[in-house]
Amino acid sequence: MTRRDAIAGAAAGAALVVAPAAGAAIKAAPGDMNLGKPTAPVHVVEYLSLTCPHCAHFHEEVFPAFKAKYIDTGQVYFTIRELLTAPANVAAAGFLMARCNGGTRYFQVVDQVFKSQSRWKPGAPIKPIFLEIAKANGITEPQFEACLVDEKGSAALQARLEYATQTDKVTGTPAFFINGAPMSNQEVPTLADLDAAIGKALKAANKTGGRR
Repeated sequence: MTRRDAIAGAAAGAALVVAPAAGAAIKAAPGDMNLGKPTAPVHVVEYLSLTCPHCAHFHEEVFPAFKAKYIDTGQVYFTIRELLTAPANVAAAGFLMARCNGGTRYFQVVDQVFKSQSRWKPGAPIKPIFLEIAKANGITEPQFEACLVDEKGSAALQARLEYATQTDKVTGTPAFFINGAPMSNQEVPTLADLDAAIGKALKAANKTGGRR
């Protein structure tokens, strides 16, 4: 396992280059999934993959405290953007499932997929685990199967992957941007890392009168 998971699968044909320079504002992207107050002074974007163990660790160990401290208090508007890491077909299936029924339980499904990683065994099918998650979130088996083969859903996912690699220039997961500035490459930011980055962004936002 490398320090950062390389992008795989559907995004493999896209150019993989370095992240944009600090201060380059990141605007709304196709398929953004958001939590919090849109007018919050700080916008945090996380690129993640559902097969990325570092992403799973962040969402299990760091995200709950981060959400309580910043998202729930209106200081941060939080956005998830999707990438695929190996096995790409598993990550893609997880994202397609999360967006079933209009993605009304997107964040819950993502959280449960991450928690299920410990149950994935080499050579064993993961689909039954995903179906279990789907049913727990009000997605019937026929709906689950339909979402996995939906051409429009797959095309939309491909568009999100192309935006990630060609516009935001992201090369691995997890990747975080704070008001458009990329955080330094690291496997999993701690709450202290986020405190420092968000504190800096809040000071800048206060000087300019709001989020860039």
